[in-house]
Amino acid sequence: MLPSFKKAESEPFRVTPANPLPATGQGTSPLGAAPTASPLRPGTAMSVIGADLLVSGNLISKGQIQIDGEVQGDIHASLVSVGEQAKVTGSIIGEEVVVRGHVLGSVRGRRVLLQTSSHVEGDVFHQTLAIEQGAYFEGKSRRTDDPTAGMIRSREGISAMPSTTPPPLTPPPVHEAPAVAQAAPAVTDLAEPDSLPV
Repeated sequence: MLPSFKKAESEPFRVTPANPLPATGQGTSPLGAAPTASPLRPGTAMSVIGADLLVSGNLISKGQIQIDGEVQGDIHASLVSVGEQAKVTGSIIGEEVVVRGHVLGSVRGRRVLLQTSSHVEGDVFHQTLAIEQGAYFEGKSRRTDDPTAGMIRSREGISAMPSTTPPPLTPPPVHEAPAVAQAAPAVTDLAEPDSLPV
């Protein structure tokens, strides 16, 4: 006889891809809790670096990145969110940057938000900046019209755009041939032909 695999009536609702959350009002959680701000924009994917993950290298995404673990490298995405327990050692560049965790490096974004639990040590380049009460920020705040201008991204990492002026020319190094020891010609004491004995 085969066992019955019928679902129990009292089993709680579980969220799965086949069982998505029911639609609720915008900005409210499905359980009716306080409104939450979802950083996810429609039509873009969210990449998540989990709390148990250490990434040693640069992260580049056209979409959004949520950091909950540790990243030792530069991050470039349209929206970067650094979680409360996260630690980033490197530069962050994005259209929007929300920091709740620890960042050691510069932050560049059109809109930057340092929340209460954030700890930022580095310069912040921004169009708009909001710092909540209780946030730790040590560095310079610089407002610019385009904080991400001049920054390029590649698989090797994020770096400043090369200057249009070429570097100064330096003469090539002079390589001298190694000294070769030469034997000096033998010197003999030659007497004058007049003084030769006869």
